[in-house]
Amino acid sequence: MLRFITGRLVLTIPVLFGVSVIVFLLAHLAPGDVTTILAGPFATEAVKEKLRISFGLDQALPIQYAKWLGHILQGDFGASIANRRDVVELVFPKFLNTAILALSSALLAYIIGFFVGIFSAARPYSFPDRIVMSVTLMLGNAPPYWLGLLIVLLFSLSWRLLPATGMTNIMGDGGAWDVFLHLILPMLTTAAAPASIVARMVRASMLEVLSHNYIRVARAKGIRRSVILRRHALRNALPPIVTICGLQLGYLLGGVLFVEVIFAWPGIGNQLWQAIQARDIPTIQGATLVIALAFVGVNLAVDVINAYLDPKIRASERAGAS
Repeated sequence: MLRFITGRLVLTIPVLFGVSVIVFLLAHLAPGDVTTILAGPFATEAVKEKLRISFGLDQALPIQYAKWLGHILQGDFGASIANRRDVVELVFPKFLNTAILALSSALLAYIIGFFVGIFSAARPYSFPDRIVMSVTLMLGNAPPYWLGLLIVLLFSLSWRLLPATGMTNIMGDGGAWDVFLHLILPMLTTAAAPASIVARMVRASMLEVLSHNYIRVARAKGIRRSVILRRHALRNALPPIVTICGLQLGYLLGGVLFVEVIFAWPGIGNQLWQAIQARDIPTIQGATLVIALAFVGVNLAVDVINAYLDPKIRASERAGAS
């Protein structure tokens, strides 16, 4: 297992290098001129040129990339052009807020997805199966901005049960309970699509496993359906489910932009949106790089979990190395 993890870590290095190149180029090749935003639309070309020199934007892209990567490797993400603050101070607290929203949404999505998927797989092609799958399909395809506004309209404006925006109440104590109350509505909105995807994957994987001969033998022995589902089917169905769960978590950690904007959640997606509007290149690069690193880390964890669950993966890895 240690050899498998070491191999995956080594393979991560070229992936991270490729990610850094793409992040750097995307920020610089995007249309727009940061000096126009900073100096205003009526600034002269001489003023804009001074700003380019002061930020190092007049140098060739390979030189800018080498300097940027060197600073990143030392933990220096640069300074925000728009906010005049270190990017680290802007991005990492926002990423922590996004992680709170993403992890809670992912946990809710996994619980709903597993329950609905197993329920449907235990009654395939029955009326309850079709009803449940239809509901999950509709919720999963509902646009987040529409679903979020609908939830705000019902729970905040009509029934006045929960706060609509922000992470804490201005007049509150800002404690864990206050954060939890503000978290509920964005969590429900964010979890809808992943829950639908997980439910469909759980159902499909369980149906495939339940068609195997050893499951028929277990049924012929009179073993209860709940025991068959829990002990014999679910474990063997887990690898593809874990993969899709990891992909959904990586997507959520990337900052659910629409949800964070609708609910004014101070996450990294919201910060990235503001940085794009201000053409704040260091913040765009820092936020995007953090999101990409989180996604790579989640995928690495998924590979390790799958290797732990399925010995055939470890065996194929050893066969490929020998």
